Amino acid sequence: MSSRPRYVILDALRGFAILGICLANFPEFSLWTFADPASHPASDRVVQALLTFFVDGKFYTLFSILFGIGFSIQLDNADGRLRTFYRRMGVLFGIGLLHLLFLWSGDILMLYAAMGMLLPLFRRCPTRRMLTTAGVLLLLPVLSDAVLGGSLSDPIETAQWRICSLYGITEANFGTWLRDASSYREVFQFLQQGAVERMWEFVSSHRYFKVLGLFLIGFAIGRERIYADLPGRRALLRKVFLLGLGLGLPVSVLYTLSAVGAHPWGTVAHSVLYLLSVYPMGLAYAAGFCLLYERSADAALWKVFSRPGRVACTNYLMQSLLGVLLFYGIGLGLGAGVTLAQTEAIALGVYALEVLASHLWLRYFRYGPVEWLWRMLTYAQPLPLLRERDRG
Repeated sequence: MSSRPRYVILDALRGFAILGICLANFPEFSLWTFADPASHPASDRVVQALLTFFVDGKFYTLFSILFGIGFSIQLDNADGRLRTFYRRMGVLFGIGLLHLLFLWSGDILMLYAAMGMLLPLFRRCPTRRMLTTAGVLLLLPVLSDAVLGGSLSDPIETAQWRICSLYGITEANFGTWLRDASSYREVFQFLQQGAVERMWEFVSSHRYFKVLGLFLIGFAIGRERIYADLPGRRALLRKVFLLGLGLGLPVSVLYTLSAVGAHPWGTVAHSVLYLLSVYPMGLAYAAGFCLLYERSADAALWKVFSRPGRVACTNYLMQSLLGVLLFYGIGLGLGAGVTLAQTEAIALGVYALEVLASHLWLRYFRYGPVEWLWRMLTYAQPLPLLRERDRG
């Protein structure tokens, strides 16, 4: 509803993040994640190591920071009318809930909406204190793992397997159930236990601490409007880029060895390595991307990323839909039959399709379809979707 200008760098960063999210999520859509590791070819272990080193957690970090920036802009636009912001978060929660229950149990939007509702509490918090709070929140998972011995008992595992037993899902067919599904009903049956597991995963992986911490970093960036003055912030961006890579690259080697090797040094050590590799690398990606943009803002490359970034929520959900249609039995049924390298090649193809579709869509429409629905439900009024020149 605001007439304030869009910043291409934010859209381009969202588009870049959506690419990484696609690469990170598709191994689960292809059911590669559920297969016995002993059945994976040697080439998959190489691809897995590369994904862990360059992708795992980094783009989720970037995506979360960008949501924090977006929330800061939305709160600023609300001009004190927090009811509108909370409605916006409520609609996002609903979108995430539908996504979780009916399409993919790996949804993150519900958690984003829940944590976003806490951000108004920090509106008057000084930036330095906000960043300190963010640092504490990101450190809490490590402290929790250290206190609890790096493990939490799963109180809902019994409930999860009870759901599975209702439908005949067993350990033997768990990894192929979705590939063999002949109807959406069977997919929905699997999603029920997945939704239960996802709720526990938010707790066991301390995801709420991580998301809120990253949101606060994004909120601080948005408050300082760093994205609006990249030339003036060049020194800061260069420092973040160099420090992020300087710390993140070497620690990422150890993190990759820990992740691919099933935490050989223990869960607490793995959590420390995650802290010291994933977040610095994610921030380095963002800073490096901004530095490149600042040097060549007119390059065509930024349009490639900015168009899908303008409809990021639609593209995020579309990746789930395409994953279902490509890999599950109700679609092409490619799941549990492709290597990790093939999975990532398919993910790149899906992203290329989203880039093309986003460019075509935004020629004629103001918003992505999900973004349009999100806005209308937030403001409880119809909003034009077609661009002015194309109406009537």
